[in-house]
Amino acid sequence: MQRMRAAIVGLSGPALTAEEAALWRESPPLGAILFARNVADPDQLRRLTADIRTELGEGAPILVDQEGGRVARLRAPHWPEFPAPAAFENLPEEAARANAALLGLMCRDAGFDVVCAPVLDLRLAGQHQIIGDRAFAAGPAEVARLGRAWVLGLQEAGCIPVIKHIPGHGRATADSHLELPRVTASRDELAEDCGPFAALARSGAWAMTAHILYEALDPERPATLSESVIQRVIRGAIGFQGVLVSDDLCMKALRGEPGALAQQAIAAGCDLVLHCNGEPAEMAALLKDCPLLSEAAEARLAEARGRMEALLRPLDPLALRTARDAHLAAAA
Repeated sequence: MQRMRAAIVGLSGPALTAEEAALWRESPPLGAILFARNVADPDQLRRLTADIRTELGEGAPILVDQEGGRVARLRAPHWPEFPAPAAFENLPEEAARANAALLGLMCRDAGFDVVCAPVLDLRLAGQHQIIGDRAFAAGPAEVARLGRAWVLGLQEAGCIPVIKHIPGHGRATADSHLELPRVTASRDELAEDCGPFAALARSGAWAMTAHILYEALDPERPATLSESVIQRVIRGAIGFQGVLVSDDLCMKALRGEPGALAQQAIAAGCDLVLHCNGEPAEMAALLKDCPLLSEAAEARLAEARGRMEALLRPLDPLALRTARDAHLAAAA
């Protein structure tokens, strides 16, 4: 059997093209991530996810950014809208867990098994609003409390969560989609940002790196490409030993060719890289040069899936919706 590249890739449109399938047969990625450009309606989406797994195998992970609020790929009129995570601040954990389970059931039904949520960044005043209401709260304890409930709800629904953006995006004053943010906070201040990630380090979730340069941790390289940040902070101080996936290598915070960036990220300690723009030429370049999936990464992937399967249970969508909506209404 051909070894998979340590990559999750985007597609160009609502169907897997012959060119994309041919690229995958030559250098198969581990899985795929889908965006609004890939989503038309439920039937089309189920066909697409089935086609992806026909090419990559039944166990191929298919990812989606589905946080609720402004970051959602499954939207009305075909799918229900979900509140932004900030709506759950100070609400009982039952509300966050029920909401995440409902969201997970919807994603699982559509063919996804990995949901890129929750955001564990802090919602700090005066910082760039690329995070904003995507974060639960400003306080690390509250973010950890709600994040833990969110992770559990997704796992119970049959989805693997991805906590992001480790070791913390909340202090960034720029949008990493457009430029490289530089954070000048001290190590003590950054320890506060790391708190929610440390609290969920052994939850069975994957984690997504931040394309941020933390001057106190590595003055030369952003976290995604920094062996120092990944080994000493993410794997060390935070204690995260699960699947570590880069944020999108296409973002303008990083500079370089896709394959070279993939090599740098894997060498620094990421298990997987994301390449999301769906451009076939870039995908081909990435898959040509991206390292193969390591045995350590395979073991972490199996552990995360096993944790989810152990927590998976039958869920009543009506009861979940009733519990969530009652708490939201009481807080309004």
